[in-house]
Amino acid sequence: MPEKPVGSDEIQATVEAVWRMEAARIMAGLTRLTGDVGLAEDFAQDALVAALDRWPESGVPDNPGAWLTTTAKRRAMDHLRKGKRRAAKEPEVTHEIGARREANRPDPDGALDDPVGDDVLRLIFLCCHPILSAEARVALTLRLVGGLTTDEIARAFLVPRATLAQRIVRARRTLRESQVPFETPHGPALMERMSSVLEVLYLIFNEGYSATAGEDWMRPELCRDALRLGRVLAGLTPEEPEVHGLVALMEIQTSRLGARTGPDGRSVLLMDQDRSRWDPLHIRRGLAALERAQSLGGGFGVYSLQAAIAACHARARAPGDTNWTRIVALYDALAQVAPSPVVELNRAVAVGMAYGPRSGLELVDALVDEGTLNNYHLLPAVRGDLLARAGRLDEARTQFEEAASLTQNERERDLLLRRAAECQEGERKGAPPGTAEHP
Repeated sequence: MPEKPVGSDEIQATVEAVWRMEAARIMAGLTRLTGDVGLAEDFAQDALVAALDRWPESGVPDNPGAWLTTTAKRRAMDHLRKGKRRAAKEPEVTHEIGARREANRPDPDGALDDPVGDDVLRLIFLCCHPILSAEARVALTLRLVGGLTTDEIARAFLVPRATLAQRIVRARRTLRESQVPFETPHGPALMERMSSVLEVLYLIFNEGYSATAGEDWMRPELCRDALRLGRVLAGLTPEEPEVHGLVALMEIQTSRLGARTGPDGRSVLLMDQDRSRWDPLHIRRGLAALERAQSLGGGFGVYSLQAAIAACHARARAPGDTNWTRIVALYDALAQVAPSPVVELNRAVAVGMAYGPRSGLELVDALVDEGTLNNYHLLPAVRGDLLARAGRLDEARTQFEEAASLTQNERERDLLLRRAAECQEGERKGAPPGTAEHP
Protein backbone atom coordinates (compact mmCIF):
# COMPACT_ATOMS: atom_id res chain seq x y z
CA MET A 1 0.00 0.00 0.00
CA PRO A 2 1.14 3.59 -0.52
CA GLU A 3 2.42 4.92 2.76
CA LYS A 4 0.32 8.13 2.78
CA PRO A 5 -2.66 7.63 0.50
CA VAL A 6 -5.14 10.42 -0.15
CA GLY A 7 -8.91 10.26 -0.53
CA SER A 8 -12.00 9.76 1.59
CA ASP A 9 -11.80 7.48 4.59
CA GLU A 10 -14.40 5.15 3.09
CA ILE A 11 -12.57 4.79 -0.21
CA GLN A 12 -9.24 4.37 1.54
CA ALA A 13 -10.69 1.61 3.74
CA THR A 14 -12.12 -0.13 0.67
CA VAL A 15 -8.83 0.05 -1.21
CA GLU A 16 -6.93 -1.27 1.81
CA ALA A 17 -9.37 -4.17 2.23
CA VAL A 18 -9.18 -5.07 -1.47
CA TRP A 19 -5.40 -4.84 -1.43
CA ARG A 20 -5.08 -7.10 1.61
CA MET A 21 -7.14 -9.74 -0.20
CA GLU A 22 -5.62 -9.34 -3.65
CA ALA A 23 -2.00 -8.35 -2.89
CA ALA A 24 -0.42 -11.76 -3.40
CA ARG A 25 -2.11 -12.38 -6.75
CA ILE A 26 -1.43 -8.86 -8.09
CA MET A 27 2.20 -8.81 -6.95
CA ALA A 28 2.78 -12.30 -8.32
CA GLY A 29 1.46 -11.39 -11.75
CA LEU A 30 3.49 -8.18 -11.88
CA THR A 31 6.65 -9.95 -10.77
CA ARG A 32 6.23 -12.52 -13.53
CA LEU A 33 5.72 -9.67 -16.00
CA THR A 34 8.68 -7.50 -14.93
CA GLY A 35 11.06 -10.00 -13.37
CA ASP A 36 11.71 -7.53 -10.54
CA VAL A 37 9.79 -7.38 -7.24
CA GLY A 38 10.81 -3.75 -6.77
CA LEU A 39 9.30 -2.68 -10.09
CA ALA A 40 6.26 -4.85 -9.43
CA GLU A 41 5.61 -3.06 -6.15
CA ASP A 42 6.04 0.36 -7.79
CA PHE A 43 3.41 -0.44 -10.42
CA ALA A 44 1.07 -1.87 -7.80
CA GLN A 45 1.36 1.32 -5.75
CA ASP A 46 0.69 3.40 -8.88
CA ALA A 47 -2.55 1.45 -9.33
CA LEU A 48 -3.51 2.00 -5.70
CA VAL A 49 -2.93 5.74 -5.99
CA ALA A 50 -5.06 5.76 -9.15
CA ALA A 51 -7.86 3.97 -7.30
CA LEU A 52 -7.77 6.46 -4.44
CA ASP A 53 -7.90 9.28 -7.00
CA ARG A 54 -10.66 7.94 -9.28
CA TRP A 55 -12.99 5.81 -7.17
CA PRO A 56 -14.39 8.71 -5.09
CA GLU A 57 -15.85 10.11 -8.36
CA SER A 58 -16.51 6.98 -10.43
CA GLY A 59 -17.46 4.67 -7.59
CA VAL A 60 -15.91 1.37 -6.57
CA PRO A 61 -15.81 -1.03 -9.58
CA ASP A 62 -17.83 -4.23 -9.50
CA ASN A 63 -14.55 -6.15 -9.48
CA PRO A 64 -12.06 -3.89 -7.70
CA GLY A 65 -9.32 -6.53 -7.67
CA ALA A 66 -9.48 -6.88 -11.45
CA TRP A 67 -9.44 -3.09 -11.82
CA LEU A 68 -6.25 -2.82 -9.75
CA THR A 69 -4.66 -5.70 -11.64
CA THR A 70 -5.45 -4.26 -15.06
CA THR A 71 -4.28 -0.76 -14.11
CA ALA A 72 -1.01 -2.05 -12.64
CA LYS A 73 -0.32 -4.25 -15.69
CA ARG A 74 -0.90 -1.33 -18.03
CA ARG A 75 1.72 0.67 -16.13
CA ALA A 76 4.10 -2.27 -16.32
CA MET A 77 3.60 -2.70 -20.06
CA ASP A 78 4.16 1.01 -20.66
CA HIS A 79 7.41 0.77 -18.75
CA LEU A 80 8.58 -2.26 -20.69
CA ARG A 81 7.70 -0.70 -24.04
CA LYS A 82 9.77 2.35 -23.18
CA GLY A 83 12.71 0.32 -21.93
CA LYS A 84 15.90 -0.53 -23.77
CA ARG A 85 14.72 -4.08 -24.37
CA ARG A 86 11.43 -3.10 -26.00
CA ALA A 87 11.92 -5.16 -29.13
CA ALA A 88 12.75 -8.28 -27.16
CA LYS A 89 10.24 -7.91 -24.36
CA GLU A 90 7.09 -6.58 -26.02
CA PRO A 91 6.13 -9.81 -27.86
CA GLU A 92 6.70 -11.73 -24.64
CA VAL A 93 4.59 -9.29 -22.63
CA THR A 94 1.79 -9.25 -25.19
CA HIS A 95 1.75 -13.03 -25.29
CA GLU A 96 1.67 -13.24 -21.50
CA ILE A 97 -1.30 -10.90 -21.17
CA GLY A 98 -3.15 -12.61 -24.00
CA ALA A 99 -2.58 -16.03 -22.53
CA ARG A 100 -3.95 -14.94 -19.17
CA ARG A 101 -7.13 -13.70 -20.81
CA GLU A 102 -7.89 -17.16 -22.14
CA ALA A 103 -9.86 -18.77 -19.34
CA ASN A 104 -8.92 -22.27 -18.23
CA ARG A 105 -6.16 -22.72 -20.82
CA PRO A 106 -2.93 -23.46 -18.93
CA ASP A 107 0.30 -23.86 -20.86
CA PRO A 108 0.78 -27.64 -21.13
CA ASP A 109 4.57 -27.34 -21.32
CA GLY A 110 4.61 -25.13 -18.26
CA ALA A 111 2.37 -27.52 -16.40
CA LEU A 112 4.78 -30.36 -17.14
CA ASP A 113 7.81 -28.37 -16.07
CA ASP A 114 6.22 -27.01 -12.89
CA PRO A 115 4.33 -29.42 -10.61
CA VAL A 116 2.43 -26.54 -8.98
CA GLY A 117 2.16 -23.91 -11.69
CA ASP A 118 1.01 -20.92 -9.62
CA ASP A 119 2.44 -17.42 -9.58
CA VAL A 120 1.46 -16.82 -5.96
CA LEU A 121 3.47 -19.85 -4.88
CA ARG A 122 6.42 -18.61 -6.92
CA LEU A 123 6.17 -15.24 -5.17
CA ILE A 124 6.15 -16.91 -1.74
CA PHE A 125 9.25 -18.91 -2.65
CA LEU A 126 10.92 -15.74 -3.94
CA CYS A 127 10.22 -13.75 -0.77
CA CYS A 128 11.45 -16.63 1.40
CA HIS A 129 14.62 -17.36 -0.57
CA PRO A 130 17.44 -18.53 1.75
CA ILE A 131 19.76 -15.90 0.25
CA LEU A 132 17.92 -13.39 2.45
CA SER A 133 18.19 -13.14 6.21
CA ALA A 134 15.29 -14.45 8.29
CA GLU A 135 14.31 -10.87 9.21
CA ALA A 136 14.31 -9.82 5.54
CA ARG A 137 12.27 -12.85 4.51
CA VAL A 138 9.63 -12.08 7.13
CA ALA A 139 9.43 -8.40 6.15
CA LEU A 140 9.29 -9.05 2.41
CA THR A 141 6.67 -11.79 2.78
CA LEU A 142 4.40 -9.60 4.88
CA ARG A 143 4.90 -6.69 2.50
CA LEU A 144 4.46 -8.39 -0.90
CA VAL A 145 2.40 -11.48 -0.12
CA GLY A 146 0.55 -10.30 2.99
CA GLY A 147 -0.22 -6.81 1.72
CA LEU A 148 0.90 -5.05 4.93
CA THR A 149 2.35 -1.56 4.82
CA THR A 150 5.87 -0.78 5.97
CA ASP A 151 4.42 1.05 8.97
CA GLU A 152 2.30 -1.95 9.97
CA ILE A 153 5.24 -4.34 9.83
CA ALA A 154 7.52 -1.95 11.71
CA ARG A 155 4.95 -1.51 14.48
CA ALA A 156 4.36 -5.26 14.73
CA PHE A 157 8.06 -6.04 15.20
CA LEU A 158 8.88 -2.89 17.20
CA VAL A 159 11.58 -1.64 14.85
CA PRO A 160 11.92 1.90 13.49
CA ARG A 161 10.10 2.45 10.22
CA ALA A 162 13.33 3.53 8.51
CA THR A 163 15.05 0.32 9.60
CA LEU A 164 12.22 -1.82 8.28
CA ALA A 165 12.08 0.12 5.01
CA GLN A 166 15.81 -0.34 4.46
CA ARG A 167 15.48 -4.03 5.23
CA ILE A 168 12.90 -4.36 2.45
CA VAL A 169 14.93 -2.26 0.01
CA ARG A 170 18.05 -4.37 0.62
CA ALA A 171 16.07 -7.58 0.20
CA ARG A 172 14.69 -6.48 -3.16
CA ARG A 173 18.15 -5.36 -4.27
CA THR A 174 19.67 -8.69 -3.22
CA LEU A 175 17.08 -10.64 -5.20
CA ARG A 176 17.62 -8.45 -8.26
CA GLU A 177 21.41 -8.46 -8.16
CA SER A 178 21.53 -12.19 -7.49
CA GLN A 179 19.11 -12.74 -10.38
CA VAL A 180 16.99 -15.10 -8.30
CA PRO A 181 14.49 -16.60 -10.77
CA PHE A 182 10.74 -16.27 -10.34
CA GLU A 183 10.02 -19.98 -10.24
CA THR A 184 8.97 -22.90 -8.14
CA PRO A 185 12.03 -25.02 -7.27
CA HIS A 186 12.08 -28.68 -8.24
CA GLY A 187 13.24 -31.94 -6.73
CA PRO A 188 15.30 -31.77 -3.52
CA ALA A 189 15.47 -27.98 -3.78
CA LEU A 190 11.69 -27.83 -3.38
CA MET A 191 11.72 -29.22 0.16
CA GLU A 192 14.81 -27.21 1.05
CA ARG A 193 13.03 -24.01 0.02
CA MET A 194 9.72 -25.15 1.49
CA SER A 195 11.37 -25.37 4.90
CA SER A 196 12.36 -21.71 4.55
CA VAL A 197 8.78 -20.73 3.67
CA LEU A 198 7.35 -22.62 6.63
CA GLU A 199 9.97 -21.12 8.93
CA VAL A 200 8.94 -17.61 7.88
CA LEU A 201 5.25 -18.26 8.52
CA TYR A 202 6.11 -19.85 11.87
CA LEU A 203 8.21 -16.85 12.89
CA ILE A 204 5.44 -14.43 11.93
CA PHE A 205 2.84 -16.41 13.85
CA ASN A 206 4.98 -16.81 16.97
CA GLU A 207 5.73 -13.10 17.13
CA GLY A 208 2.00 -12.48 17.06
CA TYR A 209 1.22 -15.17 19.62
CA SER A 210 3.89 -14.18 22.15
CA ALA A 211 5.33 -10.77 21.34
CA THR A 212 9.05 -10.55 21.98
CA ALA A 213 8.91 -7.03 23.39
CA GLY A 214 6.67 -4.06 23.96
CA GLU A 215 3.44 -3.41 25.85
CA ASP A 216 1.28 -6.08 24.21
CA TRP A 217 1.18 -9.72 25.29
CA MET A 218 0.04 -10.68 21.77
CA ARG A 219 -0.31 -9.15 18.31
CA PRO A 220 -3.31 -11.10 16.97
CA GLU A 221 -3.20 -9.52 13.52
CA LEU A 222 0.19 -11.10 12.88
CA CYS A 223 -1.24 -14.48 13.87
CA ARG A 224 -4.11 -14.01 11.47
CA ASP A 225 -1.81 -12.86 8.65
CA ALA A 226 0.42 -15.91 9.10
CA LEU A 227 -2.60 -18.21 9.22
CA ARG A 228 -4.07 -16.63 6.10
CA LEU A 229 -0.80 -17.14 4.22
CA GLY A 230 -0.57 -20.69 5.54
CA ARG A 231 -4.03 -21.48 4.19
CA VAL A 232 -3.01 -20.06 0.81
CA LEU A 233 0.11 -22.22 0.82
CA ALA A 234 -1.89 -25.31 1.79
CA GLY A 235 -4.25 -24.69 -1.11
CA LEU A 236 -1.33 -24.38 -3.51
CA THR A 237 0.56 -27.43 -2.20
CA PRO A 238 -2.18 -29.85 -1.09
CA GLU A 239 0.12 -32.86 -0.97
CA GLU A 240 2.74 -31.36 1.37
CA PRO A 241 2.03 -32.77 4.87
CA GLU A 242 4.11 -30.27 6.82
CA VAL A 243 2.23 -27.35 5.28
CA HIS A 244 -0.98 -28.84 6.69
CA GLY A 245 0.85 -29.51 9.95
CA LEU A 246 1.79 -25.86 10.31
CA VAL A 247 -1.72 -24.72 9.40
CA ALA A 248 -3.08 -27.12 12.03
CA LEU A 249 -0.75 -25.69 14.65
CA MET A 250 -1.68 -22.09 13.80
CA GLU A 251 -5.42 -22.84 13.71
CA ILE A 252 -5.41 -24.48 17.14
CA GLN A 253 -3.20 -21.80 18.70
CA THR A 254 -5.37 -19.08 17.16
CA SER A 255 -8.40 -20.64 18.86
CA ARG A 256 -6.93 -19.57 22.23
CA LEU A 257 -6.27 -15.91 21.45
CA GLY A 258 -9.48 -14.63 23.02
CA ALA A 259 -8.79 -16.49 26.27
CA ARG A 260 -5.17 -15.43 26.74
CA THR A 261 -6.11 -12.13 28.39
CA GLY A 262 -8.69 -11.51 31.09
CA PRO A 263 -11.30 -8.73 31.35
CA ASP A 264 -8.71 -6.54 33.07
CA GLY A 265 -6.25 -7.02 30.19
CA ARG A 266 -3.92 -9.17 32.26
CA SER A 267 -2.21 -12.17 30.69
CA VAL A 268 -3.77 -15.58 31.40
CA LEU A 269 -1.62 -18.70 31.09
CA LEU A 270 -2.77 -21.93 29.51
CA MET A 271 -3.94 -23.83 32.57
CA ASP A 272 -5.93 -20.83 33.86
CA GLN A 273 -7.78 -20.05 30.66
CA ASP A 274 -11.56 -20.18 30.34
CA ARG A 275 -11.81 -22.90 27.71
CA SER A 276 -15.32 -21.87 26.77
CA ARG A 277 -13.64 -18.88 25.13
CA TRP A 278 -11.54 -21.08 22.85
CA ASP A 279 -12.86 -20.75 19.31
CA PRO A 280 -14.40 -24.11 18.27
CA LEU A 281 -14.26 -23.29 14.55
CA HIS A 282 -10.48 -22.82 14.64
CA ILE A 283 -10.16 -26.03 16.67
CA ARG A 284 -12.20 -28.02 14.13
CA ARG A 285 -10.18 -26.59 11.27
CA GLY A 286 -6.94 -27.35 13.09
CA LEU A 287 -7.88 -30.94 13.86
CA ALA A 288 -8.94 -31.45 10.23
CA ALA A 289 -5.64 -30.03 8.97
CA LEU A 290 -3.74 -32.28 11.39
CA GLU A 291 -5.67 -35.31 10.16
CA ARG A 292 -4.81 -34.31 6.59
CA ALA A 293 -1.10 -34.02 7.46
CA GLN A 294 -1.12 -37.42 9.13
CA SER A 295 -2.97 -39.05 6.23
CA LEU A 296 -0.21 -37.80 3.91
CA GLY A 297 2.42 -39.48 6.05
CA GLY A 298 3.50 -36.31 7.86
CA GLY A 299 2.68 -37.24 11.43
CA PHE A 300 6.29 -36.95 12.55
CA GLY A 301 7.29 -33.60 11.05
CA VAL A 302 8.30 -30.65 13.21
CA TYR A 303 5.04 -28.75 12.71
CA SER A 304 2.77 -31.79 12.73
CA LEU A 305 4.19 -32.91 16.07
CA GLN A 306 3.68 -29.47 17.58
CA ALA A 307 0.14 -29.44 16.19
CA ALA A 308 -0.47 -32.84 17.79
CA ILE A 309 0.67 -31.42 21.13
CA ALA A 310 -1.66 -28.44 20.71
CA ALA A 311 -4.46 -30.85 19.81
CA CYS A 312 -4.04 -32.61 23.17
CA HIS A 313 -4.94 -29.33 24.88
CA ALA A 314 -7.73 -28.57 22.41
CA ARG A 315 -9.40 -31.93 23.09
CA ALA A 316 -9.27 -31.50 26.89
CA ARG A 317 -12.48 -29.95 28.18
CA ALA A 318 -10.75 -29.01 31.43
CA PRO A 319 -7.07 -28.71 32.42
CA GLY A 320 -7.30 -31.90 34.46
CA ASP A 321 -8.39 -33.82 31.36
CA THR A 322 -5.15 -33.10 29.52
CA ASN A 323 -3.29 -36.22 28.39
CA TRP A 324 0.14 -35.20 29.65
CA THR A 325 1.73 -38.61 29.13
CA ARG A 326 0.90 -38.38 25.41
CA ILE A 327 2.31 -34.85 25.32
CA VAL A 328 5.55 -36.14 26.85
CA ALA A 329 5.71 -38.85 24.17
CA LEU A 330 5.14 -36.27 21.44
CA TYR A 331 7.91 -34.10 22.85
CA ASP A 332 10.18 -37.16 22.91
CA ALA A 333 9.49 -37.55 19.19
CA LEU A 334 9.99 -33.83 18.55
CA ALA A 335 13.34 -33.96 20.35
CA GLN A 336 14.41 -36.69 17.93
CA VAL A 337 13.30 -34.76 14.83
CA ALA A 338 14.41 -31.26 15.88
CA PRO A 339 16.58 -31.42 19.00
CA SER A 340 17.06 -28.10 20.77
CA PRO A 341 17.28 -26.74 24.33
CA VAL A 342 13.89 -25.01 23.89
CA VAL A 343 12.24 -28.31 22.98
CA GLU A 344 13.84 -29.86 26.06
CA LEU A 345 12.50 -27.00 28.20
CA ASN A 346 8.97 -27.55 26.89
CA ARG A 347 9.39 -31.26 27.45
CA ALA A 348 10.35 -30.54 31.07
CA VAL A 349 7.05 -28.68 31.52
CA ALA A 350 5.15 -31.71 30.21
CA VAL A 351 7.16 -34.15 32.36
CA GLY A 352 6.47 -31.98 35.40
CA MET A 353 2.74 -32.12 34.71
CA ALA A 354 2.71 -35.85 33.91
CA TYR A 355 5.05 -37.17 36.61
CA GLY A 356 5.31 -34.41 39.18
CA PRO A 357 7.35 -31.20 39.59
CA ARG A 358 10.46 -32.92 40.91
CA SER A 359 10.80 -34.93 37.69
CA GLY A 360 10.46 -31.74 35.68
CA LEU A 361 13.01 -29.95 37.86
CA GLU A 362 15.63 -32.60 37.16
CA LEU A 363 15.39 -31.83 33.44
CA VAL A 364 15.35 -28.06 33.95
CA ASP A 365 18.35 -28.16 36.28
CA ALA A 366 20.26 -30.10 33.63
CA LEU A 367 19.50 -27.27 31.17
CA VAL A 368 20.70 -24.73 33.75
CA ASP A 369 23.98 -26.62 34.11
CA GLU A 370 24.29 -26.81 30.33
CA GLY A 371 24.13 -23.01 30.12
CA THR A 372 22.72 -22.61 26.59
CA LEU A 373 19.50 -20.95 27.81
CA ASN A 374 20.96 -18.76 30.53
CA ASN A 375 19.60 -15.53 29.00
CA TYR A 376 16.26 -17.04 27.98
CA HIS A 377 13.57 -15.76 30.32
CA LEU A 378 11.39 -18.86 30.08
CA LEU A 379 14.09 -21.01 31.69
CA PRO A 380 13.76 -19.37 35.15
CA ALA A 381 10.00 -18.94 34.53
CA VAL A 382 9.55 -22.70 34.07
CA ARG A 383 11.88 -23.46 36.95
CA GLY A 384 9.93 -21.05 39.17
CA ASP A 385 6.67 -22.75 38.26
CA LEU A 386 8.02 -26.20 39.07
CA LEU A 387 9.55 -25.00 42.34
CA ALA A 388 6.26 -23.39 43.38
CA ARG A 389 4.38 -26.59 42.64
CA ALA A 390 6.95 -28.47 44.73
CA GLY A 391 6.28 -26.11 47.64
CA ARG A 392 9.66 -24.33 47.47
CA LEU A 393 8.13 -20.86 47.35
CA ASP A 394 11.18 -18.77 48.30
CA GLU A 395 13.25 -20.29 45.51
CA ALA A 396 10.31 -19.94 43.13
CA ARG A 397 9.99 -16.23 43.92
CA THR A 398 13.66 -15.67 43.06
CA GLN A 399 13.23 -17.49 39.75
CA PHE A 400 10.15 -15.49 38.76
CA GLU A 401 11.95 -12.25 39.56
CA GLU A 402 14.92 -13.33 37.43
CA ALA A 403 12.60 -14.22 34.55
CA ALA A 404 10.91 -10.81 34.85
CA SER A 405 14.29 -9.10 34.57
CA LEU A 406 15.08 -10.97 31.34
CA THR A 407 11.87 -10.52 29.36
CA GLN A 408 11.36 -7.48 27.12
CA ASN A 409 7.58 -7.84 27.06
CA GLU A 410 5.87 -5.60 29.61
CA ARG A 411 2.74 -7.74 30.02
CA GLU A 412 4.84 -10.84 30.56
CA ARG A 413 6.99 -8.97 33.08
CA ASP A 414 3.88 -7.97 35.02
CA LEU A 415 2.69 -11.57 35.05
CA LEU A 416 6.01 -12.89 36.33
CA LEU A 417 6.26 -10.25 39.05
CA ARG A 418 2.70 -11.03 40.09
CA ARG A 419 3.59 -14.68 40.49
CA ALA A 420 6.70 -13.73 42.46
CA ALA A 421 4.55 -11.67 44.81
CA GLU A 422 2.15 -14.59 45.28
CA CYS A 423 5.04 -16.80 46.30
CA GLN A 424 6.35 -14.20 48.71
CA GLU A 425 3.00 -13.81 50.40
CA GLY A 426 2.49 -17.55 50.64
CA GLU A 427 -0.88 -17.29 48.91
CA ARG A 428 -0.41 -20.12 46.47
CA LYS A 429 -2.54 -23.10 47.44
CA GLY A 430 -2.83 -26.45 45.70
CA ALA A 431 -2.12 -26.48 41.96
CA PRO A 432 -0.38 -23.45 40.50
CA PRO A 433 -2.47 -20.81 38.71
CA GLY A 434 -0.77 -21.61 35.43
CA THR A 435 2.19 -23.19 33.73
CA ALA A 436 4.66 -21.90 31.20
CA GLU A 437 3.17 -21.61 27.72
CA HIS A 438 4.00 -24.22 25.10
CA PRO A 439 2.15 -25.58 22.05
